[in-house]
Formats: sequence, C-alpha cells, structure tokens
Amino acid sequence: MDEKLLIWREEVSRRVFECPVFSIRESRCRSPDNGQGTFTVIDAADWAIIIPVVDGPQGRRFVMVWQWRHGARELSLEFPGGVFEHGEDPAAAAARELREETGYTPGKIQKIGEFSPNPAIMSNRVHFFLAEDLVNTGKQELDEDEYVETVLIDEDEAVGGMGRPPYIHALMGSALALYWQARCRDAD
Repeated sequence: MDEKLLIWREEVSRRVFECPVFSIRESRCRSPDNGQGTFTVIDAADWAIIIPVVDGPQGRRFVMVWQWRHGARELSLEFPGGVFEHGEDPAAAAARELREETGYTPGKIQKIGEFSPNPAIMSNRVHFFLAEDLVNTGKQELDEDEYVETVLIDEDEAVGGMGRPPYIHALMGSALALYWQARCRDAD
C-alpha cells in the first residue's frame, strides 16, 4: 500500500463551536491528488472505560452503573468511565473514575486497548482498562450533574444482554471484546 495515495493534509483549521464537553472545528484539507475539502471535526478529551471484575462465591461479576443518557433519552447499563483531566496518566484517570463513580478502588489495573470512538469525525481516543482485586469503599464522589447507581451484574448476563436494552452504549461492546481478548491471552 502506498500511503501517499490516501493521506490528506490539513491546511487551515478554525474552531466554530465550543462547550464544556467538546469543541467543533472546521478543517480545510488537501487531498492526495491535490483537491480540497472542508471537514467537520469534534475535539474532546480522551476518556477511559473500566471493566471492573469481582470474583466471588456468586461467580464472576462486573461492577456496572445505571445512568441516564441524554442523546438516547433512556437509561443505560454500562461499565464505569469518564474523561481524563489535562495531563493525567491514563491508568490513574481510570482508577480515579472508577472510584468516583462506583466507590470501588482497584488493587490491579491494566490497560487492555484503545480505540478512536469515531475516527471519521472525532479526534480523541477511548482507553479501556481491566480492574481487579477491587475494594468497595462504599463512597461515591459524583459530579454535581452525575446521577449513577452502581450494581453488580453477572458476567454471563452482561455478555448475553449486550446490544439490547439496557445495554445500549456501543462502546460497551468494544470493552467486552477487549476484555475477552485479555482473558484469552491470560489463559495461554
């Protein structure tokens, strides 16, 4: 493959909208054959999704959260996660978000992958972590606009329900794929 036949070069970029969660910019680019195009890009901070695992007498369970999703206008059952603070180490951000949303702290946290959530229009990355050896502090530290209920869900239930309500968040499917990949790698 000759990458030069596929890569666009950005020539001019200007911010056209900004809010607390993201900004939108217009990007004027030159195509590989010297044509021009203008594209819209959403810039947002990177974030983490954490797959917290509890092994116990009831089997393997995930710590998950119920929360309202404004875009879908419905409740979603998800792995915890959140946005990185500027300059924050990804693993530290993941552990912080897990603690803030659920009250659980990980004894062990391991990055298992990262994706561009939508590389056609978004510039950021989502980082996935496996959290184990959890300790429940019993204390959430939610943001003022964050309403979250923490629950333990059987691994089989979460896997079997993914892609149907209340498991509506597409990135949770990506999280499960990386979780299974890590489990298979650990089994070898």
